[in-house]
Parts: sequence; structure tokens; C-alpha cells
Amino acid sequence: MSVPALRTLRVYDVSDDTQGYRVLVDRLWPRGVRKETLRPDRWAKDIAPSRELRTWFAHEKERFAAFADAYRAELDANPAATGFVQDVAGLLRSQDVLLLYAAKDPACNHAIVLAGWVRERLEGRAH
Repeated sequence: MSVPALRTLRVYDVSDDTQGYRVLVDRLWPRGVRKETLRPDRWAKDIAPSRELRTWFAHEKERFAAFADAYRAELDANPAATGFVQDVAGLLRSQDVLLLYAAKDPACNHAIVLAGWVRERLEGRAH
């Protein structure tokens, strides 16, 4: 039996049914999938990068490192992010958490930064 994990999945990639996952949606819905099936989480807007930061980044690869640092700073200062980590920790006791994102580039987007930031906090708790 595998240990539940925090995973990311690009919504336009071909994937198996998300049945059994708690899904934390980035900004866009996969086409043809109903919201009820995905069970969207309330956190998506609360912990997203600021509009100014998203506009500045605009998925330009050369800005990604600076974007990641700035977004991590926003998460560190955001009280909702602490609650998000607690919810993820609770869910991971029994099921995978699948964070869907819609960015064109799977390596340079805010869902990847968010997942890494959450993993760091979860690993810090384990020590």
C-alpha cells in the first residue's frame, strides 16, 4: 500500500479519473469535467499569488526564479496559507492531494511553487 502524497497534474494532460482525490484547483477547469466531480477546494483564491505578481511574471521563464521567491514570501506572510498546510496535512493521512494547474509550462507555474512550499512545511513538521 502506497503512502498518500501531494501531487501536481496539468489539467490538459491525459489523466485517469480523479475519483478519490481531494482536488485543489488552480484557476481553470479541465474541459468536459464538472465541478462536482472535482470537488473544488475553497483555498484556490486565498493562496494564489497576488495579481500584481502574476501579471509581472506572465509565465516568462527568465522571471520564474524571482517569481518563485516573491510568491514564497507572499505565502509566508499569508495567514490563509498556514491553514492550507494544516488541511493538506490532515488530508494526507488518508488520501492523495492532487493540485491541478492550467499553466502551459509544467515547470514554470505557481502550482509547482505552491506544492514545493507546502512540502517544505510538511517536512519541517515531521522533524
